[in-house]
Amino acid sequence: MDNGYQVIARRWRPKQFDELVGQDHIVRTLSNAIESNRIAHAYLFVGPRGTGKTSSARLFAKALNAEGGPSITPDNDSDIARSIMDGSCMDVIEIDGASNNSVDQIRDLREDCRFAPAQCSFKIYIIDEVHMLSTAAFNALLKTLEEPPPHVKFIFATTEANKVLPTIVSRCQRFEFRPIADSVIVEKLSQIAQAEGIEVAPEALRSIARLANGGMRDSQSILDQMISFCGTRINEEDVLDVYGLASSARIETLARAMAALDYATIVQSVDTFAAEGRDLFRILQDLQAHLRTALLGAIENGGRTDALGSELATESIMRMLDALHRSEGAVQRGLSEKDNFEVALLKASEESRSRAIDSLIQQLAPASGEKKN
Repeated sequence: MDNGYQVIARRWRPKQFDELVGQDHIVRTLSNAIESNRIAHAYLFVGPRGTGKTSSARLFAKALNAEGGPSITPDNDSDIARSIMDGSCMDVIEIDGASNNSVDQIRDLREDCRFAPAQCSFKIYIIDEVHMLSTAAFNALLKTLEEPPPHVKFIFATTEANKVLPTIVSRCQRFEFRPIADSVIVEKLSQIAQAEGIEVAPEALRSIARLANGGMRDSQSILDQMISFCGTRINEEDVLDVYGLASSARIETLARAMAALDYATIVQSVDTFAAEGRDLFRILQDLQAHLRTALLGAIENGGRTDALGSELATESIMRMLDALHRSEGAVQRGLSEKDNFEVALLKASEESRSRAIDSLIQQLAPASGEKKN
């Protein structure tokens, strides 16, 4: 029987720890804990969306409940392993903290904890978006979390650790999931495309990785959508057009115009971007990333660089970056995105040539001393 199409992000979800990419420090720590039998009763997984928190929680649950005892390489084909990975295991309970956040639901969980697991070695509760629990619900969980039955393990996942009560955090081992590097995302997407029989240009893969902002799941969802749009061949232009991005070459041209105070080119570029329906806020972010690269080059080169076409000091590039950063709110939430974006670029260009009063005084001080002598 055909169960229907399954999206790439689900089909390519890691089934073993060695398939989890971009989080080597997490894999190493959890693997060592299993091998040395130093398994805590509660874990807190913190990080941006799509970086592997829920996947790691399932893998850890699968490893703890492996046949024959905890193992970092459990059998993928066992009934328990399959049920854990597809979310149907009775003893691995996944709870959405956003919709199960009342104190009564947490009390039901506390009652359920007392019963031994039905088919596994451990009963494991995976609570996603745990920061959405109410304060009363957190307090109801405290005692159980501090002294749970030996067969119970808790794994909490959140994108906003600052909203989790400190009393909860102090009872957990905390793991920080980092945004995944673009190079790692490109490598994984290339592997997926090859296995799926899809021809994707390297520039298109880099654009998808840039769009994903460090999230592997987001990148896979974007690739899935691009396959639906383009078929078996995906070019960079397709990704740029579908998601309203500007190519790296156009970002570089705009940065050079700003460095040269070429206002006419700046205004013309903004008009073209707006007419093409490009995402101006995203262009602003990409422009800042490009200027940051130039800034790092200037620092390495003794304080000056000509990477933007005109020779600029680190101070000038930092002023441009500061001006663009201050304008983010206006571009993203202002009434006229195009006008705010245009003004932001012009202001950043102008401020790149202004001088800080303290540096000017510092420069004039030696000359003033010579005149007195």
